[in-house]
Amino acid sequence: MSTSTLSTSANIDGSSLFSASADLAGRISLAAIFLLAGMNKIQNYEGSAQYLAYGGLPEFLLPLVILFEIGGALALVAGFQVRLTALAFAGFSLVTAALFHNNLGNQMQFLMFFKNLAIAGGFLVVAAHGAGRFSLDHRKSTKQ
Repeated sequence: MSTSTLSTSANIDGSSLFSASADLAGRISLAAIFLLAGMNKIQNYEGSAQYLAYGGLPEFLLPLVILFEIGGALALVAGFQVRLTALAFAGFSLVTAALFHNNLGNQMQFLMFFKNLAIAGGFLVVAAHGAGRFSLDHRKSTKQ
């Protein structure tokens, strides 16, 4: 580690520490729902495949959805390729809202639709802002 990196790391002021911690907490919070959803799909594979078909998608996509949800969530937590991952999750959330939560006359589907829009918005903020200090992306950028 270079001297400039050491001095920068040692001089994190309160607002920088808060910002870095908030970035990490936000990534973990956004990732949690997808990590749990992917694990749930594994535990209830047959029901998840049927739900995918209900949305008009072929059941053979389920392993890819599971891999995306779990792998993407782990990438977010680690802070790896965060901007790209966040954009992918934003798109995923919007597509999911349109395909599976489009019955806005049903109160639960109405709430789920707008929950997905809010999640997509959170991911767009992450994509615009980046991973933050506590991330593999930041570590890689400071080594160059």
